[in-house]
Amino acid sequence: MSPSRPNILFIMSDDHAAHAIGAYGSRINQTPHIDRIASGGMRFDNCFCTNSICTPSRAAILTGTYNHVNGVTTLSTHLDGRLLNYPKVLQEHGYQTAVVGKWHLGHGGIHDPTGFDFWDVLPGQGLYHDPEMIRMGERTTRDGYVTDLITDYSLDWLKGRDRNRPFCLMVHHKAPHRSWEPDDKHADMYEDEDIPEPETFNDDYSNRAQAAAAARMRVERDLNAEDLKVPVPQGLTPAEEKSWKYQRYIKDYLRCIASIDDNVGRLLDYIDEEGISEDTIVVYTSDQGFFLGDHGWYDKRFMYEESLRMPFLIRYPREVAPGTVNGDMILNVDFPATFLDCAGVDVPPSFQGRSFRSLLGGETPADWQTSMYYRYWMHGAHHNVCAHYGVRTLRYKLIYYYGDPLGQEGAVGPNMQPEWELFDLEKDPCELNSVYADPDYADVVLALKAELKRLQEKVGDEAYRGKTEP
Repeated sequence: MSPSRPNILFIMSDDHAAHAIGAYGSRINQTPHIDRIASGGMRFDNCFCTNSICTPSRAAILTGTYNHVNGVTTLSTHLDGRLLNYPKVLQEHGYQTAVVGKWHLGHGGIHDPTGFDFWDVLPGQGLYHDPEMIRMGERTTRDGYVTDLITDYSLDWLKGRDRNRPFCLMVHHKAPHRSWEPDDKHADMYEDEDIPEPETFNDDYSNRAQAAAAARMRVERDLNAEDLKVPVPQGLTPAEEKSWKYQRYIKDYLRCIASIDDNVGRLLDYIDEEGISEDTIVVYTSDQGFFLGDHGWYDKRFMYEESLRMPFLIRYPREVAPGTVNGDMILNVDFPATFLDCAGVDVPPSFQGRSFRSLLGGETPADWQTSMYYRYWMHGAHHNVCAHYGVRTLRYKLIYYYGDPLGQEGAVGPNMQPEWELFDLEKDPCELNSVYADPDYADVVLALKAELKRLQEKVGDEAYRGKTEP
């Protein structure tokens, strides 16, 4: 029996940048199974996260709220399971719900998953090989490769589901998170080829705020022995060593994605074989973007495009024409409202995101958002990325590095001198030259500061009030 309301299969990887997906025109990767979702549905080209770090983005995706509202601002602040989330709402309306894989929102007590009939998750970041997992509160070690295991358990749950009720299954892959450990099947991929280096690989961090130069996530300097897995060859010039390290990093990253792609294929095949494709919303996304050697970096956190942008592919034959592309702006906080809308369920007033269901049918509301608000709170920690917030429109991006940990758990000092950046994304899509001080952009700066203030007020966040006010 087909449900009258759609099933939801939500597949999310960790740190999978859009520019490492074939459907997004990747120069370095092919993802034939993930691309099946795009060819059978819609590719969103302007999907953005509101905080480019794992735990906060996952909290926003579950609760439909910004991080200053849900309290999950850094990796050290965990989700209070008593908060409303969209699986709870779906449960209340007859859906069977499950989450398998990476949780990364804390565990034990109020931090365990809530809103799910079944959960089987990794503790913390989890391991690639023979990981521990926590199934409904019981922790055990599993034999195998984490991407395969997550898919195995997801398929087991699907096979045992009540076929007379719609389901919402969240499949959360650990891969391709650092330290990029591929399985045996894909360990030798790309062995005899070089992956192209990005255009901004040798960025010198000039013509911008000091925050870019201060960050500690450079390919040539900050990758460690665990990342590289073998000693650096002797006798290389600095440029040759940087290129060698990039090849080590990016090949393992892509190998991990190859396993994800194979396993996405397994899930899609099951949905097709069950005859429920017409009734199932299938989404592939990642919790944020990632620097793939762009600006000479790995990791994320910055409001720069490679980090800010999320892949979002959706297949739903009832409402989405195959092979379509959308350029409207959607955000991770919009996901819950959209899923509830498609399920015919009222969106709770506490959710701050907006349903983009109309976009799936090719209709853009006249008042659809053309700007978005971003905030990264984790000042100085791990990769020494300066705390900042900003506004992105369809053409411009204004970033304010306020550089203050503000007492946030998981953020550290010292304070940094506040700075601004402005990028004209039409003229400078690689974000190499801030035009904040350019007199020709004075009116743009004023307009964007006003828009930043409007968005902060709209979402209920507060502007930084340190020694230098915006």
